[in-house]
Order: sequence, then structure tokens, then C-alpha cells
Amino acid sequence: MTLIYGHRGARGEAPENTLASFQRCLEHGVTRCELDLHLSADGELMVIHDPTLKRTTGQRGKVAAHPASELECLDARSAGPAWPQPCPIPRLRTLFEHCPFEHWQLEVKSASKVRAMRTVEAIVELTREFGLSHRVTVTSSSRSVLRALQQLAPQLARGLVAEYDWLDPLKVAQRYQCSLLALNWTLCSPERLRKAQQLGLHVSVWTVNEPALMRRLADLGVDSLITDFPGLATATLGNR
Repeated sequence: MTLIYGHRGARGEAPENTLASFQRCLEHGVTRCELDLHLSADGELMVIHDPTLKRTTGQRGKVAAHPASELECLDARSAGPAWPQPCPIPRLRTLFEHCPFEHWQLEVKSASKVRAMRTVEAIVELTREFGLSHRVTVTSSSRSVLRALQQLAPQLARGLVAEYDWLDPLKVAQRYQCSLLALNWTLCSPERLRKAQQLGLHVSVWTVNEPALMRRLADLGVDSLITDFPGLATATLGNR
């Protein structure tokens, strides 16, 4: 059976990476999600995709330049879709408190060595506090983040995010002892999928929004798909 992950919550239906988006995902009965993390100036894990604020809030500046208390006062509806109430940038802590997901893919964006280590340490601390260490896989395309995970958080599952074909993603995933491969769906050939699964990798493909593509990838045997439309995915794959 192919599992379904909500991409940044339910990005196609509510403003991405906001509490409203993750609650909408859960309303569809989808209990797995993927989200993006950046550190605030005061070391809080904030749920936002870009390192800058412009696209989702309309404000200038970098996430890392502001404390969490300022960031969670910003309205993150600018990238759409339309939503009636303000949607703050949430702390990961807030989602852990309000959203009972059974599994989380926590993607950490590219970071310097020092920032990668600080981010990983914050994830270790927060997942331990909430007793969620067994329910998260920390993913990244950044070698510095994957190295920091190996060194500082061997107890947390790791995943490689692979968007381009210029490096063999299976070799990279093995090098960093990953258990999950988050693969751009265009890279998911039957041969690569078979080899990855033979290596024991859970293959999660993104971003899959068309019903015909959902069915094709499920028939191919992917372990999970990440979608902006978790309700549509449930309706498409639910009777399989």
C-alpha cells in the first residue's frame, strides 16, 4: 500500500506550512506530513520553506534574522491559496502540540556546518520533549545537515532529498546511512525504485498532484507519495 504525506500540510488547499494547512491535512484523514524548517534568531524551529520571508508573508528579511516571537506575528498567506483568517508562521512546537500526526518528514534546508548542528540539536531536544523521536524522519539535500544528523542524532531516522540526477541518490543515501529517499517523482524510474527498495530504503516521491500520476506511481510500488492535495490522493488511492 502506498502511504500519503501532506506536502507542507495541504498546500493546495490552505496556506503552506501553517497550522491551518496541517489541520486541513488531518481533516482528510491523512496522518502523515512533510514540512520545512529554519531556525529563528533565538534558536526556535520555525516551519517555513524559504530562508526569506517575502514569498509567503510579503515582508522583507531573512527568517534567521528575527526571533520566533516576531515571526509568529507575521501572516503567511501571501503565496495562497486564499484563506479567510490570518495564518502565522508556526513554531514546530506548536504543531507538535496541536497536530497528532503519526509520522513527520522534517526537511532541513541547506545550512552552514554550525547552523546545521544547531538545527539538529534543536530537533533532538524538541522530539525528545514530545516523545516523538520514533515518529520523525529528518530529511535534507544538504550534506552538512546529513553529517550533523549522523554525528549528533544517530537515534533519529534520516532521509535524503534528491531533486536532480547529477549524483547517484542511492549512493549518497547509503553514504549517510539514510532509511528514506525523498525523490522528485521525475527521477523515480522502475529500476531506481527497485534498487532503492532492495537497499532497504523507503521511497517517498514528490510532489504528486495529478490523479493519473498518483495511480501510476502507486502501481509502480512507491512506498509513499507527497502531495499538495491529500484529500484528492485519499480519494484516488483509497479504494486500492
